[in-house]
Amino acid sequence: MRIGLFGGSFDPVHNAHLALARAALDHLKLDQLHWVPAGQPWQKTQGPNARVLAPAEHRVAMVELAIAGEERFVLNTSEVERQGPSYTIDTVRELQSHFASAQVFLLIGQDQYAGLPTWHEWRELLSRVTLAIAMRGKGSLVPPPELAAVWHRAEVLPMTPINLSSTAIRQHIAGGGRATDLAPTLVPEAVARYIDQHRLYAGTAQHPTELNGHS
Repeated sequence: MRIGLFGGSFDPVHNAHLALARAALDHLKLDQLHWVPAGQPWQKTQGPNARVLAPAEHRVAMVELAIAGEERFVLNTSEVERQGPSYTIDTVRELQSHFASAQVFLLIGQDQYAGLPTWHEWRELLSRVTLAIAMRGKGSLVPPPELAAVWHRAEVLPMTPINLSSTAIRQHIAGGGRATDLAPTLVPEAVARYIDQHRLYAGTAQHPTELNGHS
């Protein structure tokens, strides 16, 4: 069995996330792709760039709306149910306790790959998974020296660049825009309606960012 793990704050989930997930299904021939909303992502909730995330129940609900209709997508709430900081290694161990013979692919971006040696128990993580790295453009994949010194399995996911981020969506809404302004091109319609219904991200930033969709 081939299982993908796609973790993130998903604050909010958007169409670039879905594009990556669908590319992983096809390129990696996955039987399942587990979407894992983070409970307390320590790299985003600690340090100088820390911020407050939308409540976990809202982020989980938005992912559930976004992935409806694709039977190979699985909502995995293990991290929001777990006490303490969210560490990917704990999620991998738990998944492998249920699917002992599965090959697990961990979906990450180029920036996450470069910073992977800062992750909790990253060497054990590398021994347990195959990295599936989303590449922007046609550049080559170059690991940082510390990571290059450790044997690991990695596959590249070729992606068409999409100029879209959760930060830009939050800033658009904080500046007075509505999430439904961005649907369905940038945000799934059901997710946009949920954001507007629950007034998520309104008034949470000072500098709205213009959104231009695809690059």
